[in-house]
Amino acid sequence: MIGLVNYAKDPGSVELREIPVPQIGEEDVLLKVEAVGVCGSDLHQYHGTNGWRVNYPVVLGHEFAGVVERLGGRVYGFKEGDRVVSETAAVLPRDSALIRRGLYNLDPGRLGFGYGVDGAMASFVKVPARCLHHVPSALAVEKAALTEPCCVAYNAVCVNSHIRPGQSVAVIGPGPIGLLCAAMAKLAGAGHLVVIGVPADAKRLDVAEQMGADTVLGAHGEDVPAWVKGFGDGYGMDLVIDAAGVSASLKLALEIVRPAGQITKVGWGPQPLGFSLDPLVQKAVTLQGSFSHNWPVWEEVLSLLAAGRIDLAPMLNQVAPLAEWQDSFEAMHSGKIVKGVLKP
Repeated sequence: MIGLVNYAKDPGSVELREIPVPQIGEEDVLLKVEAVGVCGSDLHQYHGTNGWRVNYPVVLGHEFAGVVERLGGRVYGFKEGDRVVSETAAVLPRDSALIRRGLYNLDPGRLGFGYGVDGAMASFVKVPARCLHHVPSALAVEKAALTEPCCVAYNAVCVNSHIRPGQSVAVIGPGPIGLLCAAMAKLAGAGHLVVIGVPADAKRLDVAEQMGADTVLGAHGEDVPAWVKGFGDGYGMDLVIDAAGVSASLKLALEIVRPAGQITKVGWGPQPLGFSLDPLVQKAVTLQGSFSHNWPVWEEVLSLLAAGRIDLAPMLNQVAPLAEWQDSFEAMHSGKIVKGVLKP
């Protein structure tokens, strides 16, 4: 079969290769991949800018949906032909305190698809049956493939953040995760929703408005802290979601959050901070990290997707065959599209 392989840390070390069909174990399924989303982490590995360890060579892709092709002997609850999506925790320790608490996504021994083990940018992928969820019949496969980023956003906004109907929310970074965080904030009852970017994000900020943002800032170089001081009572935003991929965005978050407010950081930023965290103390702000997702989050998000409560149409801009992967990668990297989906 053909797979998209990231074979080294060097920039551009990604290519289509002929690779063997995976051999499954007793508790695995062989999944025929029907659609796989392109994630920002795939782009980081393509450009060699990832800050996480990768087991090279590895097949990319961790946002995927497909059909069960074959089952291991100890797999129950699924049958050949079932439409499914998969969580990302491909390898877990046999036992840990975190797993017992349902927080397996936070276990340091966890390995994910696309960096720790072979992912789904291929014709077939091996998946532990424990990772699988049934796809509702009403949900198109291209949208089902984006369940995973929706789960990242749901976990950040609806699980790890505290938001009450009517409260003000700002999202920094209008990439796919930021836009989905904005959508989740609206679902959770946000009063005034602001999405913040930079001039290069102009197209993405247009998409943010389509997805429910009341105000978008940054396309024309607006002074964001000044705007926030002029908003409402002038004290700042109740909740700030930092979904940007740089450390410096936390400085802006600290400037615009109101005293006793909350910042939830979901965007990765490996750079040193380079600024004081004293405003965190002075304002008595709660700073919360959010990473990945777990079983109940997936079930809740699939219900929302099937019911049409999460509208992916504005951000799902390109569906292309796997052979055209490079066009999708470059279009996302340049901001020409928000989200691409590949079909092996």
